[in-house]
Amino acid sequence: MVTTRRPGDRPRSVLELFPTKHLEAPKVRELPDPPRSFRHVIGPGIIAAGVGLASGEFILYPYIASQVGLVFVWAAFVGLATQYFLNMEIERYTLATGETALTGFSRYWRHWGLVFALLAYFANLWPGWVTSSATLVTYLVGGSVVPIAIGMLLLIGVTLTLSPVVYQALEKIEWFKVAAVLLLLVVASVFAIGADAWADAPQIVTNPGIPSELGFALLMGALAFAGAGGGQNLCQSNWIRDKGFGMGSYVPKIVSPVTGHPEAAPSTGFVFEPTPENLGRWNRWWRFANVEQLTTFVLITFITITFTSLLAYATVFGREDLASDISFIQAEGEALNETVGGWFGTFFWVIGAISLFAAALGIVDYTSRLAADVLKTAYLKGWNESKLYFGLVWGLVLIGCVVLLSGLSQPLILLVISAVTGGLMMFIYSALLLLVNKRTLPKEIQPGAGRVAALIWAFLLFGFLSVLTFNQQLQNLFGG
Repeated sequence: MVTTRRPGDRPRSVLELFPTKHLEAPKVRELPDPPRSFRHVIGPGIIAAGVGLASGEFILYPYIASQVGLVFVWAAFVGLATQYFLNMEIERYTLATGETALTGFSRYWRHWGLVFALLAYFANLWPGWVTSSATLVTYLVGGSVVPIAIGMLLLIGVTLTLSPVVYQALEKIEWFKVAAVLLLLVVASVFAIGADAWADAPQIVTNPGIPSELGFALLMGALAFAGAGGGQNLCQSNWIRDKGFGMGSYVPKIVSPVTGHPEAAPSTGFVFEPTPENLGRWNRWWRFANVEQLTTFVLITFITITFTSLLAYATVFGREDLASDISFIQAEGEALNETVGGWFGTFFWVIGAISLFAAALGIVDYTSRLAADVLKTAYLKGWNESKLYFGLVWGLVLIGCVVLLSGLSQPLILLVISAVTGGLMMFIYSALLLLVNKRTLPKEIQPGAGRVAALIWAFLLFGFLSVLTFNQQLQNLFGG
């Protein structure tokens, strides 16, 4: 039963803020103490950066730089700044409740979570993320993209299935991937990016532009996928919960059905009363979470986009024979072999293949996490979330194999489809985040005016880009 209150009345209990028409109320508990050291909270932002260092960083932004120069790198900063505020509002709800943002949405309409889970699946049914990695492998050892990509999908399924605690395995893999990419950038800065490219780097700020000749779908994909995008942002809830942030520490982690030990878990979360003690802990948690996101996801991703764009600009920009597809990475590697030495082009392809494979693994993880959480919370409350997760992992793997066998294997086209869907998702959940964080959380921990303005900006930005892209695709479909 929901207690009715007159407008302006202060709730007697934090539980009165939570809609309970579709989901039961959370339980009240104390907010756990944050760790004393910042290093203990580092992880979710590394995963976000690691999974996000993929289509945007290795393909879309370098491709744009190879075609039109550095005029669009500014969009990476806009995309990252926007996603930072989105991610933090997603984290705010989970820090305060132990529930994912999708559960918060589902409190207002039962099927919101299912809508986003289906959109995330739709965006990732076309496995452009794994065909990109397979394409780079063919540059190294030859072979055909499709069987290599299918082998990678199966390896992803096995890796996630056999990891005792999935989050811990994912964090280690993405740490390794981020370190490898940063090593590539350091080496490239010394050996591959010449004086002319460094001299032109200020154009990122002094000569920004919108190269419309590349198509708004591609540009929207680059902006929306600057670091993360779409469903990956929503999975910040799941990752910080498995890391033990805030009230998420009360929720069991997803574990392997083969090597792990599943724990029983409630369908909904936990909340704390806004006492002085709890609010003191909240302020420390909120500060840790913001710093972690800025110093990992935002900083690492922006550095990577800037340097991979500079690398493409230094090696293949201006070449008339450059193909308008992912093969520009092959041309880039060959140019690096010629200018630096045969070792560097190979090194570039190896790091790229590893990076894109680790991103593919993370994408399978987050897509399955979102769907498992939704199904467990709103539809299959008696089921084990870990088993749901692994069923969804293998479902996505097998669907990806079928799609590849059907002949859809051109990475750039698949990535644009995924990016456009991601932009649409961000448009919708920007508004929903404003709803749940302003109406469900206690006043003391609600977003302030600046954060509200950032959510409104995200809603307008991705709404505008979604409409623009949709109109362009209709024009292309009907010939003008």
